[in-house]
Amino acid sequence: MIGLVLAVGAGAAGIGFWMRQDTSSGASQTLPLKALDASGSPAPPTAQTGVALPPPSAAVPSKTAGRSSNAARVATSTAAASVPVATPAASRSSTPKPRTASPTPRRTATSAPAPLPAPAPGGTCTKPVFTTSATSGGWSTAGYYVHNNMWNVAEAGPETLYACSYDNWYVITNQKNSPSNLGSVKTYPNVHKDYNGERISSFSRITSTFAATSPHLGIYDVAYDIWLNGVASSNSTEIMIWTDNYRQVPSGDVVAKVAFGGIDYAVWKVPDSTYVAFVPSKPMTSGNLDLLQMFKWLMSKGWLAGTSTMGQIGFGVEVVDTLSTDARFTFTNFSITDA
Repeated sequence: MIGLVLAVGAGAAGIGFWMRQDTSSGASQTLPLKALDASGSPAPPTAQTGVALPPPSAAVPSKTAGRSSNAARVATSTAAASVPVATPAASRSSTPKPRTASPTPRRTATSAPAPLPAPAPGGTCTKPVFTTSATSGGWSTAGYYVHNNMWNVAEAGPETLYACSYDNWYVITNQKNSPSNLGSVKTYPNVHKDYNGERISSFSRITSTFAATSPHLGIYDVAYDIWLNGVASSNSTEIMIWTDNYRQVPSGDVVAKVAFGGIDYAVWKVPDSTYVAFVPSKPMTSGNLDLLQMFKWLMSKGWLAGTSTMGQIGFGVEVVDTLSTDARFTFTNFSITDA
């Protein structure tokens, strides 16, 4: 995924980069990010080459515009990376992203320690059968993988995932937006399904349901993260659908507006089309998405090859900052139907 370096404080603006790193190969990839002004809106280009840091007392903007923008981001993998502040680069490089291409590597499920006490509202997971605070703890169940993906271990704070099933789980996370690396994504807890490189054109249906609630504090985006043409490899295409964004901006630029299922989306894209983000005009806490329709639309625009293959479909939250407090993200529905 792609990350956002966010400069906050009155009149501040910043430009930064996100980077992914593969712990198996050591390869990394760096991309430029959109700039924000103090109101949370994209700022015009500036000549600065770093990030404008706010004074310690600077207020945090109340909202932002939108993307897996984030600040620093990775696929649902066991990769760990730090996201340095760097001078702007023109476009995404061809360096492999942090996951291995198809066939998708098999993960070993992490055994569940005794559940830690945590409040759970009615109707959600109250008796977890899997709990982990491990930086890459995971649970394989019913064809899905529930993953406590704390990929940015160098900066990540504590996080614990509690799961009753792949479609009923929550995470309590405590993250801080460090002034030395504003906007870096710390974790991406998620549930995902892996594919074996089947061609998209071979499917007659790929749909997904989802439901999630978020605390609306700090900086994060609840989002689908979809990998095509491998998973986080140098030839992969990453498609994101931000269902609930709080103070984030995608990488690239808005290149189109489109509606699917009665929902209006702004489409963000980097120049080489290896990253595309669909950002709805208003938050979606639940819904049913026709993913195949979205893929075919991208093909019709020439932004996705007609020979593209399936890699992985995930749904979770990219967490940048929770204001150094425990924040709870709850996921109460997820399914993928394909044929």
